[in-house]
Amino acid sequence: MTKLLSLSRVLPAEWERQDAIVVAWPHRGTDWHYMLSQAQQCFKNVAAAIVKEMRLIVVAPDAKAVRRQLSDLENGDNIIYVECETNDTWARDFGPISVVDDGKHLMLDFKFNAWGMKFPSCHDNLICHHMASNGIFNATWVNCQDFVLEGGSIESDGQGTILTTSRCLLSPNRNGWLSKEGIEEVFNSRLGAKKVLWLDNGELTGDDTDAHIDTLARLAPGNTILYVKCDDPSDEQYEPLRLMEQELATMTNAQDEKFNLVSLPCPSPIHDEDGQRLPATYANFLITNSQVLVPVYEQPENDKKALDTIGKVFDTRTVVGIDCNALIQQHGSLHCITMQIPENYLKTT
Repeated sequence: MTKLLSLSRVLPAEWERQDAIVVAWPHRGTDWHYMLSQAQQCFKNVAAAIVKEMRLIVVAPDAKAVRRQLSDLENGDNIIYVECETNDTWARDFGPISVVDDGKHLMLDFKFNAWGMKFPSCHDNLICHHMASNGIFNATWVNCQDFVLEGGSIESDGQGTILTTSRCLLSPNRNGWLSKEGIEEVFNSRLGAKKVLWLDNGELTGDDTDAHIDTLARLAPGNTILYVKCDDPSDEQYEPLRLMEQELATMTNAQDEKFNLVSLPCPSPIHDEDGQRLPATYANFLITNSQVLVPVYEQPENDKKALDTIGKVFDTRTVVGIDCNALIQQHGSLHCITMQIPENYLKTT
């Protein structure tokens, strides 16, 4: 944990007002091809919940085809379509990271290399620039392609605190030439970080993001952290999550205030058709203006406990569970497929 100099720039918290949510639609050219209808239905369920209250930006190679799929949604006029090529659908990680600097709206376009060059990313790395060139944003696009950064790897409280994980940010295939101090300098200058909190422990089995923070621990209003806790000592995730909990208990925000820690249950293990465990988590929820969309996994007791816990923390929002069994088959969940656009970033006309 290192304190940094204060700047005027700030990365808004996810619970602050938003203009829209971005998703990239699954198609036959993505890894969803073998279960495309299930994936598209899950995306449609997420879209339906979002457009009830706010705009949805859908990125797809064939916008007309997606428009037909979503033609029966109520409030379908809340959808903005952006047509461009995509490799996959993880908008959280290749979408714009939006900051405010002295009242100016900036869309930071960091390099996306598919979680340390694990998968193709030639199209996804260009999506942010393509969106910025589309003319729908009231914000300045900023080229940050000299630094690899995925949105799922950082959490912000909007007050200068950034929470991340060492395993991900110090991965040699991302920014291996930079030390921890070098990465903190980037966060300071580009995200306005006053204090960077590094978790050295905690990872979910089957996670190919190298321990994205949005699968493990999430900043929330009231100086709260919602984090994943495993209560089964025989579970392989028990010890790393126990050590993560100990780390969280020692942390303070940029104002040197200790966090209110609230634990989320672990879903019962979910496996793919080859018997490999998948990284199911309730921490991968999406905060919108009036809702919290929470991934659920057809586990009534665990699902209810997670929904109730999140509902107590976000007591001014409606908590909505969305079945994400389809998404977890590709090792991601609800937060991973979305990226929020803060208020006043979209053009009004």
